[in-house]
Amino acid sequence: MTALDRPFDLRPLDPVRSIKMKLGLVVFASLAVGLLVATVSLQLVGTGTWWALAAAMTAALVLTQVLAHGMTSPLRQMTAAAAAMAAGRPAPPVATSSRDEVGRLARAFTGMAAELAAADAQRRALLADVAHELRTPVAALRAELENLVDGVRPADGPALAQTLAQAERLGALVEDLLDLARAEGTDGLVDPALVDVGALADDVARQVAAAHGVPPVVVLVAPDLAVWADEARLRQVLTNLLDNAVRHGSRDGRVAVVGQPAEDGGVVLEVQDDGPGIPAGERDAVFERFRSGTTPGAATSTGGTGLGLAIARWAVQLHGGRIGVVPSGPGCTVRVELPARPRRAGA
Repeated sequence: MTALDRPFDLRPLDPVRSIKMKLGLVVFASLAVGLLVATVSLQLVGTGTWWALAAAMTAALVLTQVLAHGMTSPLRQMTAAAAAMAAGRPAPPVATSSRDEVGRLARAFTGMAAELAAADAQRRALLADVAHELRTPVAALRAELENLVDGVRPADGPALAQTLAQAERLGALVEDLLDLARAEGTDGLVDPALVDVGALADDVARQVAAAHGVPPVVVLVAPDLAVWADEARLRQVLTNLLDNAVRHGSRDGRVAVVGQPAEDGGVVLEVQDDGPGIPAGERDAVFERFRSGTTPGAATSTGGTGLGLAIARWAVQLHGGRIGVVPSGPGCTVRVELPARPRRAGA
């Protein structure tokens, strides 16, 4: 609202819930004021008929302008806010106390502008995070290759292994970014089917342990436990959770997958490790993008891209389930709750 708007921005009709009722009241008030002014002019002041008619019309127009100015104030504010958004500037909030259709539109516009601003901030943060995450493996890979090309270091097994490790980390980041892009552009399950949870957990646990060269992951899944789910997405969830547990667990420590049926017919899965755990204030934040780092006492440098848990949360929510870090003893426990039936595509 500009300084010129404020002195005339009277809104006595804001409590009225209908714009049609407001227009009717404006017409009625204008006619009433016009008749009153005409009567006063003719009977008390004694002006001529034409002067009384002119005074009545002027008074009616002034009252209409005052009331209409307040009614259309949110529209002017939305126009200014839309122009600011088009120019790439933050949209100012639309101030209104109107309860009619224009007021509801103004509040919806303010909410939309806030969501767009938040989405733009997230996009900028994501670009910055991606650039930061890509810079480290690319710089390390370039340094290794420069040393090999310049003859500073011979192209022996350890040098090539380090180069391959950096290339693999870069590839893992690209794969996670592709998964995240699919997560943001997909709103349904691809192929829900009855999944043998025990067999799937055994297979994923074996692959993760072999990839990290750690002791076997303990699988404690109830016999014949099954759930309707997208097997590829559920495999992705378990892989990311176990990978995170192995990275943050203690050296040669115990990592376990525990599965039990839920009371509502669904499944409860827990991935447990004996690492340093997660502080209570960080238990929600770990599912945000690019939350990674080196954990003291971990089996290895975490080395993750910080996208695994964010992707796991997306996949679980895609099924209509829940995921979170639950209080436990030493270490960390991530619990996944899946419903008996997943939400189908387009549901």
